[in-house]
Amino acid sequence: MSKVSIIGAGFVGSTIAHWALISGGCQVVLVDVVEGLARGKVLDLMQSGPIAGHSVDAIGTSDMAETANSDIVVVTAGVARKPGMSREDLVQVNAGIVGGVVEQIVKLSPNAILLMMTNPLDTMTYLALKKSGFPRARVIGQAGVLDSGRMRAFIALETGISPENIHTTVLGGHGDEMVPLVRYSNIAGVPLAYFLTDEQIAQIVARTRDAGAEIVRYLKTGSAYYAPGAAACRMAQAIIKNTHEIYPAAVYLQGEYGLRDICFGVPVILGKNGVERIIELDLNEAERAALMRSADSIRSTMAHLRY
Repeated sequence: MSKVSIIGAGFVGSTIAHWALISGGCQVVLVDVVEGLARGKVLDLMQSGPIAGHSVDAIGTSDMAETANSDIVVVTAGVARKPGMSREDLVQVNAGIVGGVVEQIVKLSPNAILLMMTNPLDTMTYLALKKSGFPRARVIGQAGVLDSGRMRAFIALETGISPENIHTTVLGGHGDEMVPLVRYSNIAGVPLAYFLTDEQIAQIVARTRDAGAEIVRYLKTGSAYYAPGAAACRMAQAIIKNTHEIYPAAVYLQGEYGLRDICFGVPVILGKNGVERIIELDLNEAERAALMRSADSIRSTMAHLRY
């Protein structure tokens, strides 16, 4: 059985633990620096197992040593951007947290696959890669699965068609400059334009880019966690079960899409070794220009990184 450790027992981390126990096939270790937080949440999750019919194989702890020999480590630890905090401030605060966590992971689980969730996502994935010294196949940022899922949800709401029949592709950075690829999205193999007007498609693309911020505006004091948690669990399951499913993920590029030395959202095949292959799509001029704008946005954030 695989061992999956989740660093950070906040809303995102505890939701990942919830989805992971429901999915089964792994032992879950939830860790948080706040004494008792992870233990309490895991006890609650375990007690729901006999009622909901899922696994109770989980540990809640404040001791990173409990994560030793993990197959996958999901990193959610970090802070959200607060009023008055600049992008540089956020990068530096979370770089300190993520850097320290990654150093411990390397010592305790040198063969683990890192699944990064902390924002700014692409920059923190880059930091984790550099800090860990792991091969790029084993350091993966979760963003594209979430963004693609949001786009699928909005298309389903607009068309009334099951999201199971809807397939979308969202590349680039996790933020305002993400690139929903309409040309590579479809409903049961049929182009979106068969079901939706150009105006409807444009509105869906805009809402996808704004999806996280839309939730924040409603919650006022928090951000999304159900969908991000489900997305991280889906990726972890693809790795654990060696399914070779194709998902968009933030990975280190070495010339793919004309980009180097950047962690960036592109389609990948996930399996037991992490990223088994990076898929390069044939982009037109407008799509490539949008991708380059997204890369420039990420690089502007990376410029604040010190490690």
